[in-house]
Amino acid sequence: MNFTKDLAGLDAFDQLATMVAVATPAGQCLLANSTLENVLGLSRRALQRGNLLDWLVDAGQLRESLQMVARNEVAVGRFDAAMKRAGGPGVGGGELPVHVIVSQMERADRVLVELIEVEQQARLDREERAHGLAQANKELVRNLAHEIKNPLGGIRGAAQLLAMEVTSKELTEYTQVIIHEADRLQALVDRLLAPHRRPHVVSEVNIHEICERVRSLILAEFPKGLAVERDYDTSIPEFRGDREQLIQAVLNIAHNATQALAERIADGDAELVLRTRVARQATFGRQRFRLALELHIQDNGPGVPEAIRDRIFHPLVSGREGGSGLGLTLAQTFVQQHQGTIECDSVPGRTIFKLLIPLP
Repeated sequence: MNFTKDLAGLDAFDQLATMVAVATPAGQCLLANSTLENVLGLSRRALQRGNLLDWLVDAGQLRESLQMVARNEVAVGRFDAAMKRAGGPGVGGGELPVHVIVSQMERADRVLVELIEVEQQARLDREERAHGLAQANKELVRNLAHEIKNPLGGIRGAAQLLAMEVTSKELTEYTQVIIHEADRLQALVDRLLAPHRRPHVVSEVNIHEICERVRSLILAEFPKGLAVERDYDTSIPEFRGDREQLIQAVLNIAHNATQALAERIADGDAELVLRTRVARQATFGRQRFRLALELHIQDNGPGVPEAIRDRIFHPLVSGREGGSGLGLTLAQTFVQQHQGTIECDSVPGRTIFKLLIPLP
C-alpha cells in the first residue's frame, strides 16, 4: 500500500513541537514527524520500518490504548510512560519521561499517537501561564495608568495655582514637592504606557549591531570594574524586527545585571557576557521554529532572589530597593512583539537571561 500518497497533507505534523506518529492498531509506524526523528535519533525511514511498541520501556499501556481506540471503545487514551532513545545513557540516549496521547483518526485502521516530553510540557505550561498573566497585567497596567493620569494632572495644576498665591517660602517648598512628585508619577505612568503608544517600526535587524550598541552604552556608564565580553556566532542572519525596541530590551536586561553587580563592580571583578547562538528546531510559545536566535546575557552577580524568581517579568516587581520593576516587563513585552520570549536561569554567581526570537 502506498502510504505516502494516502497520507498526503500530513506533512503539517512537521511543524508541531511535539512528537507525532500515525500507526496501525498493531503499532506499525506509518508516519513520523521530524520532532520524533530528532528526539529518538533515528531517521524517518528507520522509524517507518519499526513499531511504536518498541519505543517504550513498557509497551503494555500503549498496546492496550491502540486497540481500545481502534475499536472505538474510547476516543482518546492518555498515560505517562518512559521512552527509549538511541545512543544509550550519557550519549543523548537513555530513557525519556513522556506523556502519551492516543487518538482516533478518520480511518479505523489508523491511530494518531502524540508523545510530549514531561519537561517540555511543564515548560510549555509555564510559558502559557506567563503569557496569559502578561496579557492580563498589560491590560491592568494600561487601565490603571489611564485612571491615574487625570487626577494626577489635577493635583499638579492645583499645586501650581497654589504656588502662585502663597508668599511663605516654607509653603512654596511644599507646593514644589507636590509638583515634583506629580511629575515623577507622570513619568512612571508614561513608561507603563510606552509599549502601547509606540508604533512597531520594522526593518532588517542585525543582532550583533544591537549587542555592540548596548555594550558601548554599558561601558560608557561603567568604564572601570566591569568587563563586557562578546561571544558571537557571526553566521546568524539578519531578521525583520524593530531595532529600537530590541536595543531597549537588551539594554534593560543589561542594566538590571549591572545593578546586581554593584558590589563586584566596586571590587573590580564584575563580568557581563553577550553570547549569540542559533537554536535549531526550537520550541517556545507553543510553536516550533526551524531556526531561532538565542541571545544570552550572562552576569556573575549574586543571582535573582528566590522570592521573586517566578515574578521577575511582572510589572512593578523589583529585586532592589528603589527599583521601578518595569525594565524586565518592558523587555519581555518588546521581545514578545517579535514572536519571541525571554527565559531566566539564575544561581548565585551566574545569571543568564536568554532571549529567543524566530529567524527566517
